[in-house]
Amino acid sequence: MGKALRSDAERTVMTILEAAERVLSRNPAASMEQIAEAAGVARTTVHRRFTSRDALVEAMTGWAAQRFAEAVAAANPDSTPPLVALYQVTANVLRVKIDWGFAMSRAQDADPEIARIHAEVAEICARLLSRAAGTGLIRSEVDLEWARRVYYALIHESAAEPEGDPDAMATRLVDTLLRGIGADRGL
Repeated sequence: MGKALRSDAERTVMTILEAAERVLSRNPAASMEQIAEAAGVARTTVHRRFTSRDALVEAMTGWAAQRFAEAVAAANPDSTPPLVALYQVTANVLRVKIDWGFAMSRAQDADPEIARIHAEVAEICARLLSRAAGTGLIRSEVDLEWARRVYYALIHESAAEPEGDPDAMATRLVDTLLRGIGADRGL
């Protein structure tokens, strides 16, 4: 019986987190009462699970950061061929950033665990870009830190248009990263 209550409690927390993401994405100043209404639970239920609005936002941010790390890991970026891994990481991350845009936009350094997750993902990304350069996918003279920053910016901008299909967006993003937008004439 305890197990059923636990999974029911976990579902309730997840329902609240998902409702909070929807509500706060539309109105960052929304109240706990508005979040409870969107979740279909009593305000007291939200307060029982999260002591404050800040605690709720912190939980959302932690949840999203964990999904972000899982999305990257699911692409097996250290063992999958670099082009395939780059595409799959991009599509996976776009899904998380689109679904959890409000939570993913929170400051990363406020919580040491979230900062650790983002630092670990940055290291994985650096290794993937290095592997891509090693196979000739990225020109050897490209500054890989710059490439990572451009890649992150492209992901951020792509996720700002959540109406698109993440797979199509990933294809366009990776193509833009690897081939740019200019004619191949050089400077």
